[in-house]
Order: sequence, then structure tokens, then C-alpha cells
Amino acid sequence: MAATETLTAEQYIQHHLTNLTLGFHPEHGFGLAHSSAEAAEMGFWAINLDTMFFSILLGALFLWFFRGVAERVSAGVPGAAQNFVEWIVDFVEDNVRGSFSGKNPMVAPLALTIFAWVFLMNLMDLLPVDLVPYLFGHFMALFGADPHHVYLKIVPTTDPNATFAMALMVFILVLYYSFKMKGVGGFLGELTLQPFGKWGMPANLVLEGISLISKPISLALRLFGNMYAGEMIFILIALLYGGSLALNVTGGVLQFVWAVFHILIITLQAFIFMVLTIVYLDMAHQEHH
Repeated sequence: MAATETLTAEQYIQHHLTNLTLGFHPEHGFGLAHSSAEAAEMGFWAINLDTMFFSILLGALFLWFFRGVAERVSAGVPGAAQNFVEWIVDFVEDNVRGSFSGKNPMVAPLALTIFAWVFLMNLMDLLPVDLVPYLFGHFMALFGADPHHVYLKIVPTTDPNATFAMALMVFILVLYYSFKMKGVGGFLGELTLQPFGKWGMPANLVLEGISLISKPISLALRLFGNMYAGEMIFILIALLYGGSLALNVTGGVLQFVWAVFHILIITLQAFIFMVLTIVYLDMAHQEHH
């Protein structure tokens, strides 16, 4: 993205909040959206290429690093990388043991994947807001594109499509294990017979249905909302640059302070997503009596 002097503050913010979207536009046909309005007009089947690219890249980075350490593991004095991986694995296993009462060998690897993947996606928020979009815009300019109409969001968890996709996969696992462990009758019994018994079946279904549906929605919105707000603050701080020396210094100080605090949010949101996934799966594994 070009500097703020070429755009108004509103345009600058809007540019940074727009994804690189590929889809079929009813008027312009198949291609990249040139504005947030065009992206919206492309409808449900449009793909946010930046979200897909960075989420897959960071997932592959996680797998490459952990697999590489696992292949070089030593029974002797471990290196720094092995110590780091073992610390994360122990941390995740402690949380699984504390929150999951059943027996399922999939839960711990899933929890580790969620924590590491969400953390890496959140961590992208610490890169300077203009750096990667600026480089990408000028790269695309080599192919005749206008940098002002080339969009790129590098934090996948600020895209609700990504957070809802992850939450939906967790929800599908919860439903699968609920049916597997409790049976169809047990699962439907929980939805219709609690907490008011058979005479309160309509109220039970409404209350338990809302409770069930709210799990993936809250899981997705909590992660998206916190990361979107954090990104917005970085963008607003970036608007201070390019003015007077005092504004530049103020922007630098604010950016440093917010980055330090934001590291806690980045880690906490990955932790919360992991723990809630473990808790929801534990509830699904509790047999119906």
C-alpha cells in the first residue's frame, strides 16, 4: 500500500480492511475484486486468496518445524529447538489432561495443532501494517496493476471466514462424538429432556439448541473480534506517521506499547480457542445416562 499522503484516512483504513478476493462478478466476470464493494457483489463463492495463502503457509510452517524437530530428537542433551517443542507439547498435554476426562488419541494432537496454528496466524498482526501490502502492491504493479486497487490482509484470523471455518470443523467433531458416544437417542434426549423433563420439551429444545449452536458462533466471533480490534488499533496508530516529528514519535511509542500488550492477546486467544475445543469435545464424550 502506498503511504497515507496519497489517500484519506478513511480510504487508508478501508484499504487495509479489504481482502484480496477472487470470484465471479455479475458485471465484470471472473477475476480479482477492485474494491470491497466488488468483493461483496461476488457473493458466497468468492475466495479470499490472502486468507487462504497465509493460513496454509503458516500451517505448513508449523508442520515443517515440528516434524523436523521430531526427526532430529535426541535422548541426550536436547537443543534449543527440541526444548521449545517439548515445552509446547507438555503445555498442551497438561491442558488436555486437566480438561478432557475421556480417552481419545486425537484430542491432544488436535489441541496442539489449534494452539500453534492460531498463534502463528495471530502473530502476523505484529508485522508493520504497511510492509507486506506495500511490497505486494508494487510487485503486482510490475504486471500492470494499480497498487491502490491491490488489497492484501496478512492476518487470517481477522477474516471471519477463517475463524468460522475452524469453529465449524470443531462443531462437526463435537456432533460426531456426541452421536458416537451417546447414540442418537442419548443425544436427542439431551436436547429435548433437559433441564425441565419431558413436559418441558419445547422449552428444552429451544434452550439446548441455542446452547449448542452458540458454541461454534462464540468460538469464531471471540477470535475474530479480538484480532480485528487489534489490527484496527495498529492501523489507527499508523495514521499518525507522515505528519510532524511529534506525531511520528508518538506513533512509534504507541506502536511499541500496543505490540507488547498485543502479544498477550495473540497468545491468549490461541489458548482460549484450544481450551474451549478440548472442553467441548470432553462434553461430547460424556456418555448419556
